[in-house]
Amino acid sequence: MENAISIANVSSVRNTYMKPRIVAFIPAHNEEKSIRDCLAGLGDQSLPKDVELDVIVIADNCTDRTEEIALEAGEEFRLKLKVLTTENNKHRKVGALNAAWKSIYGDPLDLYDKKLTLFQEYYKQSIKAVLGMDADSRLAPDALTQLWEGLMSSRNIGGVMAKYTMRMPKKKSLIPKEDVRYEEKIRTGEYGGPISRWWTHQQKQDMASWLLDLQYNGGSTYVLGGQATLFRPEALQNIIDENKLDGPWQDESDVEDMLLTWQIQKSKWKTLISPTARCFVDAMRSYHTFRQQRNKWQSGTVELLTNRNIAVESNHKGKIWRSQIKQFIDFTVRALFLILLAVALATDQFYWSWIWLIPVGLASVLNTILAIKTPMHRLIDVILAAVLISPELYLWVNLITFANVWLGKLSANKKDGWATQYNAERGNTRSKLAEGIIVTILLITAAIYLSFNYRDFLTSASVQLAIKPYLEVGWVVLTYLTIYSSLAMLYQIWTLRSRHTA
Repeated sequence: MENAISIANVSSVRNTYMKPRIVAFIPAHNEEKSIRDCLAGLGDQSLPKDVELDVIVIADNCTDRTEEIALEAGEEFRLKLKVLTTENNKHRKVGALNAAWKSIYGDPLDLYDKKLTLFQEYYKQSIKAVLGMDADSRLAPDALTQLWEGLMSSRNIGGVMAKYTMRMPKKKSLIPKEDVRYEEKIRTGEYGGPISRWWTHQQKQDMASWLLDLQYNGGSTYVLGGQATLFRPEALQNIIDENKLDGPWQDESDVEDMLLTWQIQKSKWKTLISPTARCFVDAMRSYHTFRQQRNKWQSGTVELLTNRNIAVESNHKGKIWRSQIKQFIDFTVRALFLILLAVALATDQFYWSWIWLIPVGLASVLNTILAIKTPMHRLIDVILAAVLISPELYLWVNLITFANVWLGKLSANKKDGWATQYNAERGNTRSKLAEGIIVTILLITAAIYLSFNYRDFLTSASVQLAIKPYLEVGWVVLTYLTIYSSLAMLYQIWTLRSRHTA
């Protein structure tokens, strides 16, 4: 009798029709303040015809109400949602994502080699796409359908990424000073002052520039960002099989999403950016957290480029190297110009040439166009871009990070980029911006004092004669580098004529 019931149950499962589905993986470590908004965005989505959406929130080593709020939001927005809780996960986001994957596809490291039930096998086969999302991201309405259409447009597409736009904080002047939650609202990042809003726009414009460049070059991307990317499950399974892994994501690099993308490309899958799907993400809210994030990204990128132990290549490797070379040239041009200018002024050998305004004019035009093409830009952002105040300040921050990372390659001590960024976001580390500004001011003051105090000596014929050859060589080198930079800006301005949007 029991055998008859068992056979009947198996038969009913076999005759069960499961609609194709998308499964969303959302790793969340103490995200009680943002998880509801993330899930509200999924609740807003209009799904493709006959396609269902399941949501898995991975409450990763949480000590707050992330799990409780996620479950409440799931009911509120009528999502098919479950919360997966991790314990003693030492691999942070990577471990959380792999835990969600194993909950569906099984764990190759399971000592008991448990087999999936027949229902689990059918469920696994019904999954046609996996959405990887951050808990502080929000998809725009219809974005999921647009990602789906991109993924299903060709059999060889392994992943499609949404276009990211940083959310602009509201003016903190909108909060009444007597509001008892004033400080709490400021801490969440939903509101911010002029500096916070300016800083957010610079990140938005930087992202817009990157997105426009990718689209101009065919839409292929070397990194499928973890904020919102739709993956083909077969592409992720290829990574596991070819690299003998227990899950698609790895923590060998601080840029796990870039490593994943390169491995997908290695398996001959295409990785694309959607021309229409948009995702709103949080910007880094201060100079310190931004520096730590960019430090992690830059160090992870350099590690992928230079570490031969990470046996993975990318069709975009040449493009990334060119980007690194461009940053090196940008840094060299500015450092060399400041040194030559200081020495020339101190020794009274400075000569002005109007031709120097050409690269300045090109930079102004380029940054003005980028500011206008940045989604939801403000008039003040366009003005500051045109006069080069904002782009130059932002570029210097990135160049300092660039120099710091490459110098760090000489160090024997490798830093944990994720831990550094987490600590910065929690306020456990302190910015050294104030000290850096003070040191810079002191150095400039000392240089000016010495230049005036020893004016007669520095402008003497013997000193001028000794310095002149070095100045001439320096200006020649600077001229060639500036010509290269100007041609690069002309090319970028040319690419921006296209109708692509950021």
